[in-house]
Amino acid sequence: MHVFLETDRLVLRRFTTADAGLLTNLDADPDVMRYITGGAPTSREKIETEVLPAFLGYYRRYPGYGFWAAIEKSTGDFLGWFHFRPPPGAADDHAELGYRLRRSAWGQGYATEGSRALIRRGFSEFGVQVVTAEAMPANAASRRVMEKAGLTLVRTFRLSGRDGSDGEEMDAVEYALSKADWLRQTDVSSSSAP
Repeated sequence: MHVFLETDRLVLRRFTTADAGLLTNLDADPDVMRYITGGAPTSREKIETEVLPAFLGYYRRYPGYGFWAAIEKSTGDFLGWFHFRPPPGAADDHAELGYRLRRSAWGQGYATEGSRALIRRGFSEFGVQVVTAEAMPANAASRRVMEKAGLTLVRTFRLSGRDGSDGEEMDAVEYALSKADWLRQTDVSSSSAP
């Protein structure tokens, strides 16, 4: 297992082609896919021919970036995934944060824990200067994770044709955190610790 990052409760590791079933099961839950595809599942064929090859391609193209399987340390269970990668058309020092977790992992702080660890590693080891994340405005849980990870709302915009939306436009929100702001937050939280 190629471990990328460990937190108190999580191991983030590289995906392999053997993970197709885990991803198919994750995307089969309509609640997990609600804000992504309107609840429609991703077929195993699409996972095997499009999703996993795209995930695996990041490891070759961008050292330190990619999609990471989130494994619960205490049980070894697959909880979902995180991504930390340059968004399309952006410079390599701009990272987009994302996550998709099984419903059983919601509300337990895993998304915040993994997000904070990826942000810390990006700023401290990979030369990242800004981290952004997007969500639909109604996805309050995802927005709370972004805020707990230190990101702040920077804009609301129209997003067209993404992840099964058949070209429909939809509203989206973007959150961001600069390295300078992260350093200030880190300095404040470490100086206020007992």
